[in-house]
Amino acid sequence: MGDSDVSKDLVSMKDLVGFIAKALVDEVERIEISEISGNQTNIIELKVAKEDIGKVIGRQGRTADAIRTILNCAAAKLSKRYILQIIDE
Repeated sequence: MGDSDVSKDLVSMKDLVGFIAKALVDEVERIEISEISGNQTNIIELKVAKEDIGKVIGRQGRTADAIRTILNCAAAKLSKRYILQIIDE
């Protein structure tokens, strides 16, 4: 099993964040995710409806921190760094 076999199984970080967000919010159709690529760090912007922002952030930011942890663990497999920004519409 070479490196090319591993990369075929990986989902994009944008898809990973989208999957998690869809499981949390009520207004799934209002989710927008964009990725900004940099030299060493990529930024993923997650936009959700104003009514759903609390569900994505969680109490004291625990849900947002958990999403960031999953994102960083998956990104480590790719040897990349990602930052998640959560924005309300």
